[in-house]
Amino acid sequence: MTDFLTAAFYKFIELADYAELQAPLLTCCEANDVKGTILLATEGINSTIAGPTAGVQAVLAYLRRDPRLADLQHKESWSAKAPFYRMKVRLKREIVTMGVPGISPTLMAGTYVKPQDWNALISDPEVVVIDTRNNYEVGIGSFAGAVNPDIKSFSKLPQWIAQAPALHPASGKKPKVAMFCTGGIRCEKSTALLRSQGYDEVYHLEGGILKYLETVPEAQSLWQGQCFVFDERVSVGHGLKPEQHSLCRACRHPLDETDLASALFETGVSCPKCHAITSETQKNSARERQRQWELAKARQRVHIGEKPNTIN
Repeated sequence: MTDFLTAAFYKFIELADYAELQAPLLTCCEANDVKGTILLATEGINSTIAGPTAGVQAVLAYLRRDPRLADLQHKESWSAKAPFYRMKVRLKREIVTMGVPGISPTLMAGTYVKPQDWNALISDPEVVVIDTRNNYEVGIGSFAGAVNPDIKSFSKLPQWIAQAPALHPASGKKPKVAMFCTGGIRCEKSTALLRSQGYDEVYHLEGGILKYLETVPEAQSLWQGQCFVFDERVSVGHGLKPEQHSLCRACRHPLDETDLASALFETGVSCPKCHAITSETQKNSARERQRQWELAKARQRVHIGEKPNTIN
């Protein structure tokens, strides 16, 4: 039984009054029993929310009553349990943090490529294909032949771009570039960055990896592995079917069966990826947080620190 609808959406659009939108939007979400995270900034909106189908649809309808968001598109998925446990509407400088002033995807983004046309583009040997996601996301899946910038956060991508050999001009000409990310928001901003630097032929996957996995048959797919998602599914495969990954509550890295079987894994405390970089004090703090969570679960209550949500 699938009781909870998850809606993921974003839009780059000028919202000069974004701070004034916060309180009424939070009220609308709470009134409709919707939880998740909504980010607001002058450059637009970015969100993943979940709740009863009618509640999520009511929030989307509320947003679309604003003429600037009338054409807001969203992606849907369903689950048998609540993906999120709190509702947050946050004010940010950017809806996806790059840290480069003057970059406007509204005006400068690259060319959209539909999922059904993506294979042909990235199979062109003259096209440099770049995965704009974080290294822990790339670690469980990517497109065949894609360049991995090996970054810990999206804000590190501009520095990588500035020195990446794959982007150096050949015979005085900048290469064609195709960029992709989970849902489209990061590659939309990164293609705008490249265009601001004089790259003329820049493309990005419309709807991101999720739309590709949803619409391209597995037999025709160039995707390898799973796609990390920022909710309790952790990872999905073709057809957006949830895969067998768990999440380390300490470092937020996806974990497979080998990680879970490691002596360095301790539920809610550490995993092979973070055990060596956290102090014993931090581990003890995590153990207490895990103990409180287990007590709350035993009493059939939601602990305030339970399963924090993150947004793409």
